[in-house]
Amino acid sequence: MNNDLVAYYAERAKEYEKIYEKPERQSDLESASELLKTLFTGKDVFEIACGTGYWTQRIAMTANSVFATDINDSVIDIAKTKTYEKSNVNFGIADIYNYKDKRYDNLYSGFIWSHIKLQELSGFINTVHGFVNPGGLVVFMDNNFVSSSSIPVIHTDEQGNTYQERVLENGKKYSIIKNFPKENTFSNLLKDRVDNMKFISLKHYWLLCYNKK
Repeated sequence: MNNDLVAYYAERAKEYEKIYEKPERQSDLESASELLKTLFTGKDVFEIACGTGYWTQRIAMTANSVFATDINDSVIDIAKTKTYEKSNVNFGIADIYNYKDKRYDNLYSGFIWSHIKLQELSGFINTVHGFVNPGGLVVFMDNNFVSSSSIPVIHTDEQGNTYQERVLENGKKYSIIKNFPKENTFSNLLKDRVDNMKFISLKHYWLLCYNKK
C-alpha cells in the first residue's frame, strides 16, 4: 500500500470533488462557504494547498484577489478550468517547504492540517507564518471525524497520528495520515504566536481563524 500523500492527491485529482456530493455535508458546505466569503471580503489572499479549486472559487467571489498554489500540477490544471467571475485568481505550483515569496496579509489553507504529523505541527506553523505579515489573517479549514460519514481510522502510530485507507476508483490503495484535532490542540500550539484566535466547529468541518503576532 502506498503512503505517498503527494502521489495520492495527484492520482485522485479527477475524482476529488465527489466528496463534496455527500448529502449529509451540504449544510456544512454552505455554512463554511459563507464564513470564508465573509472572512476574505475585499482581501488579497494567498492560498496554499488549493487542490482542485473548490474553495478557491468560493473565496474568489468576495475577495479582491486570490493567489492559489499547490504542489501538484494535476490539481492546478483542474482548478484553472473553473469559472472565476471576477477574474481575480492566479495560480502557482509551490511546495511550501521550498517556496520563497513575499509575505501576505491574508492566508487560507484548507485540508492540509490533518495531513501534518503531530510532532511536525510546530514546524509547519513556523513555515506558514513565514508567508504572513505581522497582524495578518490566517484561516485553516479541515475535517471533523463523523463516524457515519468519514472513512474509518485503521491505524494509530506511537505519536498518536491516525491513518485511513483510501481507495481510488482504479482500485489503488493508499495509507494516508489523517488527524482530527480538538480545540485544545490549537490553543496549546498557538497561544503565544497569535491574537484573536477563533475556532468554529461545524458537524463535518472546522475552521480556525486568527491574526499572526
